[in-house]
Amino acid sequence: MEVLLHTLPNGLRMVHKPTRNGQVAHFGITVNAGSRDEREDEQGLAHFIEHCLFKGTERRKAFHILNRMDSVGAELNAYTTKEETVIYASFLKNHFKRAVEVVADIVCRSVYPEKEIAKERDVIIDEILSYRDSPAELIFDDFEELMYGDHPLGRNILGTPESVAALSRNHILSFTARRYKPSEMVLSSVGNVDFRKIVRMAEQYFGDLPSGTPDAPRIPVKTVHTERREESLDTFQAHLMIGGEAPHNHHPLRAATVLVNNYLGGPAMNSRLNMNIRERHGIAYNIESAYTPYSDTGVISIYLGTDKKFLARSERLIRKELRSLREKQLTPTALHRAKEQLKGQLALASEGGVNLMQALGKSLLNHGTIDTAEQILREIDGVTAEQVLEVANRCFEEGKMGVLVYR
Repeated sequence: MEVLLHTLPNGLRMVHKPTRNGQVAHFGITVNAGSRDEREDEQGLAHFIEHCLFKGTERRKAFHILNRMDSVGAELNAYTTKEETVIYASFLKNHFKRAVEVVADIVCRSVYPEKEIAKERDVIIDEILSYRDSPAELIFDDFEELMYGDHPLGRNILGTPESVAALSRNHILSFTARRYKPSEMVLSSVGNVDFRKIVRMAEQYFGDLPSGTPDAPRIPVKTVHTERREESLDTFQAHLMIGGEAPHNHHPLRAATVLVNNYLGGPAMNSRLNMNIRERHGIAYNIESAYTPYSDTGVISIYLGTDKKFLARSERLIRKELRSLREKQLTPTALHRAKEQLKGQLALASEGGVNLMQALGKSLLNHGTIDTAEQILREIDGVTAEQVLEVANRCFEEGKMGVLVYR
């Protein structure tokens, strides 16, 4: 079934995927505003705003915001990345208008009460401290800090206890005035609901949002650091991340990089790294790779958690696998299997309505268009063995990878 698009007079874009049946619908807004857009004195602000959006509007107190959706069995949630903030809801389709109104209320008419801001500071500082107790999660952010250094992409999304403690209501108002503009927002939805009705709802609740563009462009990435850093932690396990700069969101090799990442250390049990290091040698419980493309750069990395006595051996095996990928072109059979596996995983992921709704919003925000499932499959089918080899040599060149070790 087709994907439907519309743009409101103020520049706010909309995308809807109709479904033929089902009682559940999903609606959300994706804002082109993340931790990357923070100024030097605003570290952690984008995530802080995500929390504070739920703390009171011109019409509602915090309890009434949550109760409005909880009372009908719906879910209302949000998250922040380095380039986006997403607020979304899942609900029975007959409550679609309620969901649109609540999301519009918190995005467009939050008042950020000082009392609630003070409480939320303590909550987030506690979240930061708890996060620091989990090296398997912390190492991902610290690896990007190693790669990007003082650039905003190198900052932790949560900020630091000191930076969050210094955030004020004025910081929030300044940031939202700069970034929360219709031109930087996309409404996305999935469900068995007439799109014309959704457009009318959007006009009613988002139509008065003043048009405009961001006050300042993002700082481009000029240098990516590739060095080795080791830190001593009082933990039983050692943690390792190794990787390099990867193609950005609009790069012609992006599909090939997605394929390489999935082939190396994707969720399937037969990924190259899992089969070699976990199954064959039995020296790591958790090993995976991750590819994060941004608007002008990207990172591909491999994470491993293992007993400290196996750390050096594990790293040698990872490097051996990467060397093989750089030097040996995939056979037609291996390439075909890698493509079929990735296509199957993408198809399963798109079955979840909330995942599809978010993917539609991000696609329209980042690319200005929506790729259909057929287009995505064709893009994957078009990946060549030569492109896989190019990605491997581009991202995993020996001596040009960053390495972070917690031991």
